[in-house]
Amino acid sequence: MSPTTPKARHPAGKEEFARLQERLKGVWEKFLTDPGYEHTSIIVPSLSVNQEELAKIVGSAYYEERLMFALFRLRNPNARLIYITSQPVNPEIVDYYLQQIDGVPVSHARRRLHMVSVYDASARPLSEKLLERPRLLEHLREQIDDPENAYLTCYNSTVLERDLAVELGVPLNGVDPDLLYYGTKSGSRRIFADTGVHHPAGYEDLTDEESIVAALAQLAEQRPSMRRALVKLNEGFAGEGNGILTYPEKRTDPASLHKALESLKWSSDAESSQRFLGKFAAMGGIVEEMVDYDEIRSPSVQMRIHPNGTSALVSTHEQVLGGATGQAYLGCRFPADQDYRAALQRNGELIGGALSEKGVIGRFGIDFLACRNPGEEWTLYAIEINLRMCGTTPPYHALEFLTGGTLDEESGLFFAPDGQQKFYNATDNLKSPAYRGLLPEDLLELMQGSGLAYNHATGTGVLFYMIGALSQYGKLGMTCIGNSPEEAQQLFERTVAMLDEETEGRGHGEPAPIFDRYLLME
Repeated sequence: MSPTTPKARHPAGKEEFARLQERLKGVWEKFLTDPGYEHTSIIVPSLSVNQEELAKIVGSAYYEERLMFALFRLRNPNARLIYITSQPVNPEIVDYYLQQIDGVPVSHARRRLHMVSVYDASARPLSEKLLERPRLLEHLREQIDDPENAYLTCYNSTVLERDLAVELGVPLNGVDPDLLYYGTKSGSRRIFADTGVHHPAGYEDLTDEESIVAALAQLAEQRPSMRRALVKLNEGFAGEGNGILTYPEKRTDPASLHKALESLKWSSDAESSQRFLGKFAAMGGIVEEMVDYDEIRSPSVQMRIHPNGTSALVSTHEQVLGGATGQAYLGCRFPADQDYRAALQRNGELIGGALSEKGVIGRFGIDFLACRNPGEEWTLYAIEINLRMCGTTPPYHALEFLTGGTLDEESGLFFAPDGQQKFYNATDNLKSPAYRGLLPEDLLELMQGSGLAYNHATGTGVLFYMIGALSQYGKLGMTCIGNSPEEAQQLFERTVAMLDEETEGRGHGEPAPIFDRYLLME
């Protein structure tokens, strides 16, 4: 683990954690075999990542609301759910999600939901805040009716989440923190090499500026025509922590390369070379080629390794990247393009098998680049493994819970119970300064009169998330579910137009946010 990784509060708790994880297998089997399984889910949407990288994301405190789709688990009348956040979630938002549960009265679902806040807005992981509050931990233990039939879900797993599982006496539905190396940029490249999955040329397990310069020089010799390279922190988040280097005229000269590092470019204006290299020395990272094609896309594949070690495909997506360097995650379209969807799935299966052999369990995503020049076939490059929930997790599971449908693993398409195919466009980053001041109540009122809200009868419509960020930051997330790619796109554009009209044209000034052009179907 790097020096930026949180330290364990209970170093001796690893044995107890391993014992609890054995219990997860039984819990999972009951999930698969009993739709009315009586259990308790504890949701702790802690973003236990490098907090300096996280702070670059506008409204990051409200990312704790991204997992509110978990409330749809209350569709099972015997399920109980505890959802914990740093700051209270507006009751209107909670009711909004409960109203989406088809066939279950809101009052019945609410009785089985326990919303908990630690009332701490500091820029630290939620899990850390919980571990500092022994009386709250005791209260949570009292809320868990039967620890033998309970589990903990978190955004990602670190030693903090392992300690929290031990404190609560329930298993963690996630990876053992001892295996997190395989989700770093360096560990990802190791897995790609072991599985034979195609990935960019580069070097991993670098530790300081000297090793970066040496790797850049070697890469320049290996790729004589390459103009730019990427310098990535091992624990970068959502595209933050990726610096772009333009090669100097003297491509292998150490002095010239040291100078070029002073002019790295990032998605965030808040970064500087000195600060970046300091973080690199703390957490390590990689250098790799920045592939150069006429057309480059950013698809991803989401996988899950069950507690019994079985690896399964979850979904594929076209990711939308943007920001100053085109590296920051903005949104996605489901599913990935059919031209390379099957190849994505095959690569996902190879990587999932390798991670399963390492002992990894839980959800994870794998980012790729799909590249081609005119007249060429697509070439896929594996970029990184994210051993955690990803930006594509909330929209897909919202689709899954809302429709009750399933993914056909052969085609990679999603089908509702009536056989209707489903598609969606989703974003974490619908934002405009003009939206500031719109309260959650305002948004929900607008939706009721617009005809855009998700409709169980048609299985189409819009579901919002991160609603709490709207008033302060003018930002929210949404998933637009349609029966065709075109319908999903139309819902997206109509929703943006509705918000822009409500703010008297002071929004985007165009039919859709600029990044939405990349969500358009060909």
